[in-house]
Amino acid sequence: MASTDTKDTKTPTPPKIEEEPVVEVDNRDALEVLEAEAKEWDKDAEIDRILKAFRLDAYAVLGLKPGVPESDIKVAYRKKSLLIHPDKTKNALAPEAFDRLKKAQTELMDEKHRERLDEAIADARMLLIRENKGWTVDSPELKTAEFEKKWQEKTKMVLIENEQRRRRQLKGQMQEEGREQRREEEELEARKRKRQHEQDWEATRDQRIDSWRTFQKGKMSGGSSGGGAADGEKKKKKKKLKPIG
Repeated sequence: MASTDTKDTKTPTPPKIEEEPVVEVDNRDALEVLEAEAKEWDKDAEIDRILKAFRLDAYAVLGLKPGVPESDIKVAYRKKSLLIHPDKTKNALAPEAFDRLKKAQTELMDEKHRERLDEAIADARMLLIRENKGWTVDSPELKTAEFEKKWQEKTKMVLIENEQRRRRQLKGQMQEEGREQRREEEELEARKRKRQHEQDWEATRDQRIDSWRTFQKGKMSGGSSGGGAADGEKKKKKKKLKPIG
């Protein structure tokens, strides 16, 4: 009986392919970059707004409506000063904008300055009402965006006129102070000359007294010798006279 040899045949196992670990993309860094860029944009925008604001209007520099309470002024300044502080931005214009912001806050915290500013803004509003016949303080036109824009422009004009008037007054005051100072200097110089003259006069007192004494002695000596000569002359004339007859 014939036998047949059978061989076990095995299917080769394919090599295992190692799967690469799935790496989750961390978007936090990208978000931080975007947030930083957004903050820089906000800083640049605020710096640009401050520098373009009308600098005589402290409310405009701080981005506030006229007549806001003091607490709002403090909050607005703190928020904006932290935003545009030169140490927290690379914007080259940050120092100038920060100085203007600080100046505006100082002006509004000064009660007298704020009162003058509020009066100027109120004057501008009344001028607009008077220029438009038929308008009153209750007219609906005063509540429109167009009126707000015209009010801002009129406020600029009033503030400019007030500043020019203030400078003229200051110039006149300085000129008057200059004239007064020159008068004081001239009076001081005159007093100095008078004191010097008195000192010089006193310093030469002994010399003048000696000169006077010498003059008096010379006068007396000259008077005595002159008198003797005259008497001798009279005697000679008497001798020359001859009796008549």
